[in-house]
Amino acid sequence: MEIIDFLSAFLNDPLTVIQDLIIQYDYLIYLILFLVIFAETGFVFMPLLPGDSLLFAIGVIAASTGQLSMSIIIPLLIIAALLGDNLNYFVGNKFGNLIKQKKKILFLKKEYITHTETFFEKNGGKAIIMARFVPVLRTIAPFVAGAGSMPYIKYIVFCVLGAFIWVTSLTFLGYFLGQVVWVKENFDMVILLITLLSVSPVIIKVIKKKLAKE
Repeated sequence: MEIIDFLSAFLNDPLTVIQDLIIQYDYLIYLILFLVIFAETGFVFMPLLPGDSLLFAIGVIAASTGQLSMSIIIPLLIIAALLGDNLNYFVGNKFGNLIKQKKKILFLKKEYITHTETFFEKNGGKAIIMARFVPVLRTIAPFVAGAGSMPYIKYIVFCVLGAFIWVTSLTFLGYFLGQVVWVKENFDMVILLITLLSVSPVIIKVIKKKLAKE
């Protein structure tokens, strides 16, 4: 129950949660943030961790308090994302067919995998980069790449590019906007906006699907 409460707090207010963790664990915060990004990208059944808002909040904290070092956190989280992706890829390569036979494993639904496979068919290798910015897809894309026919050499090129662009863009966005007074005073609204922008491709797809049926 405590883990669920923690994840819920992380989703709703990552800024406060990170600041509380810094107070409690000091420099161990780097390890904690590393593990969160690794888990979101590495465990196919954990697609609901707050990757986008977390990176933005990290940038805000680095800019406003200096409690996190950008020169440390950015390469650290790029490595976390890459390690997580590669774990997910090889799990998909090894156990993909077995997992796809299940209707649901924890938070992972079979339909998520099906939608991601369709997304891959339409966009090819660049889907790895595009999926970085979409919750759920971000977690499932490496698994589907491994379970499908994408060669590892091709996958790792897009994987590295995607990890670099995702971590640097959102963290630096938080860093520069974090120095704006309005952003500090309305952080909850900013996080909500980032979340809505992140999930908008999924929402649009669902709406189009329902309209097509009608």
